[in-house]
Amino acid sequence: MAKAVWEGTIIAESNETVMVEGNHYFPEGSVHKENLAPSTRTTVCPWKGTANYYDVVVEGKRNEGAAWYYANPSSAAQQIRGRIAFWKGVKVE
Repeated sequence: MAKAVWEGTIIAESNETVMVEGNHYFPEGSVHKENLAPSTRTTVCPWKGTANYYDVVVEGKRNEGAAWYYANPSSAAQQIRGRIAFWKGVKVE
């Protein structure tokens, strides 16, 4: 089972992650939404589309833009629709 952990708190865990470019994309339903806060940040991937971000929040500590997702991924990246990935110190083990 893959787990995303930050500051000792499990943010997500699932047996059904999808690996893309070395990142685990967790099903949205496996992510503890109480630890996510919306961000206005976006980036564009040439083949996946526009990524939107969440800040990861644990006990008042905020890790800005540490989670991302593709609300409308390109046709080549449909396998990550409805999934969230992590970085910036969030350990996936």
